Amino acid sequence: MKPNLPEPSQCLHAIQLYLSLAYDSDPSTTVLSQVETLRSWPGGIYDSPIFARIGHPIVQRYSIRLGNRFYPHMKFVLELAPGGQQYLFRADTHDRHVCPPPGSKEHVAFCELMKKNQAIAEKIEAAWAEAGLPTFKTFLKDDLARRTSEGQ
Repeated sequence: MKPNLPEPSQCLHAIQLYLSLAYDSDPSTTVLSQVETLRSWPGGIYDSPIFARIGHPIVQRYSIRLGNRFYPHMKFVLELAPGGQQYLFRADTHDRHVCPPPGSKEHVAFCELMKKNQAIAEKIEAAWAEAGLPTFKTFLKDDLARRTSEGQ
């Protein structure tokens, strides 16, 4: 059974929150164009070519490279929750795999960039949770509450 993706309005709201926290001013024309394409896509937004899809056709990971004010490669991601029943929003810093090795002249500066990216991702995911959008932390909180109520 294919899990349900969030309502398009939820996805667009999550993207707006992402952009408002990832940038101090307007994002690049490329990012704005991607968002406009999603808003105006004649079919379902999840069928839009703006989303990169990875995985099995029935259970895919969806992502858009929206970047942030420091790093253009950060991604807006929808990934399957544990148990496979729903999708969760995630801000993927997309920087760990390219960190220069310790001792290289770029290592310290890149580690500082990674800290900035992580702080932005945490703010975005906290805003999503506050807005009632599904994230991994909200999934864990809900799962714990469910397990607690079942055990009583």
